Amino acid sequence: MSLIEVKHLRKEYPNVTPLKDVNAKVERGEVISIIGPSGTGKSTFLRCLNRLETPTSGQIVVDGRDVCAPDADLDLVRRKMGMVFQSFNLFEHLLVAENIMLGPTRLLGIGKQEAYERALELLKQVGLKDKALNYPRELSGGQKQRVAIARGLAMEPDILLFDEPTSALDPSMVSEVLSVMKGLASRGLTMLVVTHEMRFARDVSSRVFYMDRGEVWEAGSPEQIFEHPKRKETHDFIFRVRSWEWEIHDVDFDFFAMSGSLESFCMRQFLQDRMVNACQLLVEELVAQQLIPIAERNGLRDPNLSITLSVAEGGKTANIEVDCRAYGAAGISLEDEQANEVSFSIIERMAYGSSFEDGILRCSVGIKE
Repeated sequence: MSLIEVKHLRKEYPNVTPLKDVNAKVERGEVISIIGPSGTGKSTFLRCLNRLETPTSGQIVVDGRDVCAPDADLDLVRRKMGMVFQSFNLFEHLLVAENIMLGPTRLLGIGKQEAYERALELLKQVGLKDKALNYPRELSGGQKQRVAIARGLAMEPDILLFDEPTSALDPSMVSEVLSVMKGLASRGLTMLVVTHEMRFARDVSSRVFYMDRGEVWEAGSPEQIFEHPKRKETHDFIFRVRSWEWEIHDVDFDFFAMSGSLESFCMRQFLQDRMVNACQLLVEELVAQQLIPIAERNGLRDPNLSITLSVAEGGKTANIEVDCRAYGAAGISLEDEQANEVSFSIIERMAYGSSFEDGILRCSVGIKE
């Protein structure tokens, strides 16, 4: 018997029906990534599973129990099915350790000392034992989400649900949360993860559910979904043209924020590490080593650069556009500027082709064997 079996699940609101006819099975120990366009019922699906939302119709059987039955023990359902929200949902007036202790002491009847020791152990697992006596306001977003994960584990659930756990985080914090989740997956915990982190879905999942228009349209292994999708809608979602944009309005711009955002975007597109590095290096050479020094030499404090990186289908090449028209408006001719020879050599070696026309610098990047 499957750990979770969902049959013809439907959820209606007065003006919208996010779930129309969801059917799915989850086996014990599986890591299921749930992907798909925004507004297709992914989060509602999770909230129905642990009965934070009441389904309109259908059946959800968890470990042999119908959790939609009128006499279902919802407290037991939620104890066995932990939830990690995108917005953390920590109690700001409680210490980190107290946030984790709350469920076990109130719902499981565990003594405070035992619950505290358990909280410390869980915080150690997520790398935050030294933050036990801090308040949530003293933590970064990534740290708060790791505390939320520890809180979910404190109830010793059979299943852990993650509702876009990295969507509220700065790019630099995403990796620390995903690292913790990968560790949980390796321990055999059953997990259902609504995510836009395609690399996590590809590399960590047992199976992937593609949801669209209130249904699970396709389910399969990561290889099947990402490399050989059967439905056109799945293919279009996976291989859609994907773009990252960044604007620079000061020569003293935050290079690390830009680099972190670019890396996060590339990782979400499940690009190979070499491709991620190539994109980062080319953007750095174009912007930080070429265009910003030119602006500084000419007294242009606001270079008004607009950078766009678009990943082509299959993720093997990317196109970069840099809008440099502010230079021309300031009387700066990029063609006449002396280039950084080392930087120019790197760009020339990495780019498949480049052009400069009407103030727009364009080049393509890929992995040259």
